[in-house]
Amino acid sequence: MTRPIQEMPDDVRAEISEQKLMDAYEERPFYQRNDYLAWIGRAKRLETRQKRISQMLAELDQGGVYMGMDHPPSRRR
Repeated sequence: MTRPIQEMPDDVRAEISEQKLMDAYEERPFYQRNDYLAWIGRAKRLETRQKRISQMLAELDQGGVYMGMDHPPSRRR
């Protein structure tokens, strides 16, 4: 089963750009980028959506973490 490809919402793009994390985002494998966007998009409440965006931004900034799990290939150099 193939997962649907997620389009990046404007607010998410703006926050990634504002935090200067677009390079870190684009360095992630496609499945991770797609999963982050799907996860954010499934939030029913605005507070949950913002919490998920914040988690994604923190993980991109930190590197080495994906959805709360250790991910050594994405460690920031």
